[in-house]
Amino acid sequence: MSGFFSRLRAGLTRSSRALGDGISAAFGGGKLSLERLGELEDVLISADLGVSVANEICQALRDNRELKNLDDTGLREALAVEIAKQLQPVQQNLRLPTTAKPAVILMAGVNGAGKTTTIGKLAKRYMAEGKTVMLAACDTFRAAASEQLQVWGERANVPVVAGAPGADASGLAFQALERAKAENIDILIVDTAGRLQSNETLMAELEKITRVIGKLDASAPHASLLILDATTGQNAIQQAEAFLRAAKITGLIMTKLDGTARGGCLVPIARKLALPVHFIGVGEQVEDLQEFDATNFARALTGLEGE
Repeated sequence: MSGFFSRLRAGLTRSSRALGDGISAAFGGGKLSLERLGELEDVLISADLGVSVANEICQALRDNRELKNLDDTGLREALAVEIAKQLQPVQQNLRLPTTAKPAVILMAGVNGAGKTTTIGKLAKRYMAEGKTVMLAACDTFRAAASEQLQVWGERANVPVVAGAPGADASGLAFQALERAKAENIDILIVDTAGRLQSNETLMAELEKITRVIGKLDASAPHASLLILDATTGQNAIQQAEAFLRAAKITGLIMTKLDGTARGGCLVPIARKLALPVHFIGVGEQVEDLQEFDATNFARALTGLEGE
């Protein structure tokens, strides 16, 4: 088992254990049957895959002629295949334009979702690839947010453009982009305030940041990523829909999958939003921010080895 998959599987331990315990409790080591499919559907719903997804997966299994031969391992294999099918349409690596300099990544998400930490991990990732990176601390509503980003900047050895608490966030984003252009930086990552989706003023500011950045580069931001916290489960859907109204979100990053037994929530969230999932966070280390792979995720979620 590769180190990459080992970290993924370890990060999804709580979720895979919850799903596996549900399967064991429902089937007691026996084989699947048509009668037991209803019990399996309840298990999948309890694992936060959602009613609609659980129903579709069970229907696919119902159509499987080898259904009666599925023991515990066979059932997990079949589940992994069906879960991967649900997620493969949204599996997409983040590709930034090579002609834009800097490529601008706008990061959005509510407080506590892991946004600033994810920015730091992305910065280190791009630096390791030989890119030059600059960070813009445009969450000016919380002094702690700017300080945290500057700590990550020091760790990654990248410059951070910051202002005083309460400074105009859109103006700061403009200044950061000007400086990044002047210094020939490859990638500029812009942090934004952890807006509550119900706060119309703050959501309007997110729209303003996007507009102001576009004045310097009409194609920017080149990616607008929404950070979602797996521990909130399917409630993340409502958060995401509010952000989609305020900014042209282009992709998702799901964090804190290691901190919850509700990792299955990624399936209904991804399907409902129909946005690319670029990365998932399965731990505290930089290496725990992984490019999303539907098959590996599904196998780890169901407690299987990697292919």
